[in-house]
Amino acid sequence: MKFSLDKKDRYSVFSIDEENLNAFLAPNLKSEFVFLRNEGVRNLIFNLSNVKYVDSSGLSSILTANRLWKDYGSFILTEVNHPAVKKLIEISRLETILTIIPTLSESVDYVMMGELEKEVKGEEE
Repeated sequence: MKFSLDKKDRYSVFSIDEENLNAFLAPNLKSEFVFLRNEGVRNLIFNLSNVKYVDSSGLSSILTANRLWKDYGSFILTEVNHPAVKKLIEISRLETILTIIPTLSESVDYVMMGELEKEVKGEEE
């Protein structure tokens, strides 16, 4: 599986460099997600800009990541640009479960605002 990982202080961007997120890639992707979570990545932005097709195994890996980060930080899908991928997410009704933000820069802003809110709440308590 080809991917890139851009680690920052408050978030990491995981960009998959494959056109198909399928049963062949899903087990490795789940392992990478578990590794990143165990490594302490609090906010993960999953960039799907290169992905043109996702099957049920691919969706399962995305849902696994969403579960891993649920009570820990944030998991964001971004750059879901290909119509087939968008349609699958809509048909599966996952837009109601997942945090999906159109662009990478907006995703980074979302994470940073969330982190600022946590800091402010922490100072108030």
